[in-house]
Parts: sequence; C-alpha cells; structure tokens
Amino acid sequence: MQRLDAVWEVSVEDVKPLIDEASAVFLLDVRHPEEFDTARIEGAFLCPLPEIPERIEEIRQAAEGRHIVAYCHHGHRSVQAVAFLREAGLGAARSMQGGIDAWSRRIDPNIPRY
Repeated sequence: MQRLDAVWEVSVEDVKPLIDEASAVFLLDVRHPEEFDTARIEGAFLCPLPEIPERIEEIRQAAEGRHIVAYCHHGHRSVQAVAFLREAGLGAARSMQGGIDAWSRRIDPNIPRY
C-alpha cells in the first residue's frame, strides 16, 4: 500500500461540519456489529471490513452524491476500507483519522470509549 497523505485521511474536526450538513457525507462504519452496538456515530452505515467486497454496489448506491468517510475504532481498518473503495472506483473515499475513539475524545464525549 502506498504511503497515506492528507488526501486519504480526514480529521474528526473536518468531518463534523460534513455531518452537520446531513446530505454532504456518507459515514461508513467498518467495525464489527458488536462494536457498532457499543458506540456509533448517529446515521452511520454499518458494513464490516470483510463484507466490503461483496457489498460494494450497495455502498456505491447508498453513498451516491455524498463524500464517503469510513471509520473504525482507531483508524486502521478504515484505511484498508478506503484502499478497497478507491480500487473499486470510489476515489473520493476518506478515512477518519483516529476513528471513533478520536471522535469521542475530541467531538462527542457522550459516545462511549472502549
């Protein structure tokens, strides 16, 4: 995999205004369902990382016209997801740096940390 740069990742502070414009972002949660049940960002679409290849068209249709921002616990799985999404032609996909843990620490402390 190529070295990541700012084009591949986006900070939680940059994601927040996109979420505030409800139609601007498609949040893709690539964690396991148990993690999603523990903590999630409202409106996120759950698709665990291993399921992305078989659900790519579903993701493409659900995200149509919006920026795709993938997230996981700390930002590692979401980077893998973005690599796959870009390979599948969704070149504007980004990974949220630090994942939901960073979101909880810096944006919404009401989201449980685990």
